[in-house]
Amino acid sequence: MGKALLIVNPSSGKEKGKVYAERAHQALLKRFHEVEVKETTKGGDATEFALQAATDGYEAVIAMGGDGTLNEVINGIAEQPHRPAFGFIPLGTVNDLARSLGVPLRPDRAIKALETARKRTMDIGKIGDTYFMNVLAAGMIAEAVDKVSVEQKTKFGSVAYFAEGLKAFARHELLAFEVKYDDGEWDGKAALVIASLTNSVGGMEQWAPEAEVDDGLIHVFILTKLGVIDAAKILPQIALGTLKKADGVMYFSTTRLEIDCDQADVKVNVDGDPGDAFPIKIEVLREHLDVLVPE
Repeated sequence: MGKALLIVNPSSGKEKGKVYAERAHQALLKRFHEVEVKETTKGGDATEFALQAATDGYEAVIAMGGDGTLNEVINGIAEQPHRPAFGFIPLGTVNDLARSLGVPLRPDRAIKALETARKRTMDIGKIGDTYFMNVLAAGMIAEAVDKVSVEQKTKFGSVAYFAEGLKAFARHELLAFEVKYDDGEWDGKAALVIASLTNSVGGMEQWAPEAEVDDGLIHVFILTKLGVIDAAKILPQIALGTLKKADGVMYFSTTRLEIDCDQADVKVNVDGDPGDAFPIKIEVLREHLDVLVPE
């Protein structure tokens, strides 16, 4: 029973972070002899707090917030000489990592599960000097999702993403991509390129059913068709877990990935937030972190 750090984003989940912080603190004291609590006030705080915890030899870092907060914590502990175990209480709009690892989406249940959680390994992706845990998206739909404000997410939840995505579908915009991977290259125009480390993307848990959090692979989907009718045909196949067989969808898995785009001002979306500009190179750090999951 070592020392743990609880990092709380008080604005996550319609400000549920403030409500659940003390409850989480008390639950973690049943597992660790000391639990420090820190609240974020701005972007980058969670990364700074997590990095300091790794430097100070903490046994675990627990994040309470949405996927953006979790991403920041992972960026603080990745590739450190000492990496604390990573745990989290999901309070976000989508919570893809929780869905992939079987962590309860209800905060009270996720808190309770941490008392007896076991460790398992998980991969993370690396892009330059930054890291991600779940998904990278590129294309006009991803650009549209980036326009969703914190206020919109707080007020409307996942509906805000859906609304912006529909606007992108209506514009019928495609981008020219060059994609390099283990087995070759692909060049062409696409509406969306998704590179996922887990099975859940945008809250759709059957997006990549073959993906495991520790398989060392990036699961890539290239959607070459765009339009409301195309989306209507694809959605049922996502629900069935057969997206890779859909018309206008190219799928492959790879250990490395390079993506370039003909529009240099376009950026990728990483774990739900704006990321780097093109070109980008991605590698997988296999089984890099110990993550706390329910027994």
